[in-house]
Amino acid sequence: MNKERLVAFTDAVLAIIMTILVLELKKPEVISLAGFWALRMNFFAYTISFFWLGTMWVNLHRSWDGLEKINNKLVWISLLLLFFSSLFPYVTTIVSESFNNPIAQAAYGVIVLLVSFTNVWMYAELAKMSGTSMTKSMAKSHNRFMAWDIAIKLLGFILTLTFYPPAMMWSVLITALSLGQNHPSANEKATVLMPLLFA
Repeated sequence: MNKERLVAFTDAVLAIIMTILVLELKKPEVISLAGFWALRMNFFAYTISFFWLGTMWVNLHRSWDGLEKINNKLVWISLLLLFFSSLFPYVTTIVSESFNNPIAQAAYGVIVLLVSFTNVWMYAELAKMSGTSMTKSMAKSHNRFMAWDIAIKLLGFILTLTFYPPAMMWSVLITALSLGQNHPSANEKATVLMPLLFA
């Protein structure tokens, strides 16, 4: 299959998902600073989800840049990635309305981890394909970083269910902030930036 068809489909689906995110934002009951402040967790959850999906979109294009054709396996992995991503508006709304609820945070965490694992799978498949700009060393560096990334999110998931409910979303933020400092090199960073947030 020509990659342009999958790229166009992915662009369209992600654009719809990100649009739904903002449409799900609540309006303040009273138009005032206090009214907007009361929705601060809604905006926080929206911001994390939006920029995570946006980063994924940017880096999907970077990682596929050297590909001419794609195989059926990559198509199905991409569909799985989009399926999990399509649940972001739903879980973002849940967690923004019940930020300190462990089940709400855990639901968000499950989607985060599923997208993260799917990204690892996708990069492993990309590394096997001819014509890709990602080298074996980049794939290995990516997977090493992803091991830490996922470990932090798993820790956040456990803390969410046992001790501190907001830990899941904070763990996503921590991995996002550490992204620029912890990745092996600037050249590799340009290629493998996407899934590290979902991550």
